[in-house]
Amino acid sequence: MTDPALSFGTFAASYDRGRPSYPAEAVAWALGEKPLRVLELGAGTGKLTEVLVGLGHEVFATEPDEQMLDVLSAKLPDVRATVGSAEQIPAADQQYDAVVTGQAFHWFDLDRALPEIARVLAPGGRIVVIHNQRDKRIPWVRRLDAMIGRPEQKVSPTADLDDSGLFSAVEENEFRFWQVINRESIQDLVLSRSNLNTATDEEREAKRAEVLAFYDDYGRGMDGMQLPYRCRVFRSAVLEHARVKPVPVAPVGTGATGSSVDTATTATRLTTDTATRLPRVVTDGPSDDGGDELLLIDFR
Repeated sequence: MTDPALSFGTFAASYDRGRPSYPAEAVAWALGEKPLRVLELGAGTGKLTEVLVGLGHEVFATEPDEQMLDVLSAKLPDVRATVGSAEQIPAADQQYDAVVTGQAFHWFDLDRALPEIARVLAPGGRIVVIHNQRDKRIPWVRRLDAMIGRPEQKVSPTADLDDSGLFSAVEENEFRFWQVINRESIQDLVLSRSNLNTATDEEREAKRAEVLAFYDDYGRGMDGMQLPYRCRVFRSAVLEHARVKPVPVAPVGTGATGSSVDTATTATRLTTDTATRLPRVVTDGPSDDGGDELLLIDFR
């Protein structure tokens, strides 16, 4: 079965035509006015990349699907771009002022991705998560959403970022905007959904016909429809001391009771720069009294 996260490439052109862009004011709020070195994860066909470049940022775009990346590079040939994932970022340590992702955070393996993001961020750098959601408070939008078949992912990275111990308290903002959809692009919007990317040809055709009938019943014809969206933006700074660091282990024979200590066991400590977080439990190798290990609590 095709991995849904990597299913978009076959319909890359439909994705580019059917998906909305991102409000420039939302990106400006996330990053500020000063041009930054930005690494983009899950860049897709470059919807967010275009906005970042338009605001003057220096962008390095990464995307795991080569077909999606081809569309991005065709539109933005001057943008540095490569195949890459959030779990293994093709960049050196502390190289970027911001790591930004639009419409992709829910695909990440966060246990692997968040330490990678912290690794490539320069001191004081920030992670920015941007996610568009159709505004289902409006009845006809709810009908369209139900018709497409799979509800949009509800993305809220606050708990994940806070629990990681790598980032500061998350700030959130929301921006409303509208996408003009016509009889052609509404079909592309449907074909850009991961649940239909992995469906059979018959299932896709049936859904396309159903959505076209919905559009025609809407009665706007060539004028199209204004599809309302809510753009949710989350930003958080990497913590200066939230790094995994080796903790020296006493050499053999220098334990408190004179017993042997196994120098092959090297402890690690993950600390943060705020006293409001819970202390981390640190394993510091075998204990001197013959127990399996000594647990230390770091209250710094």
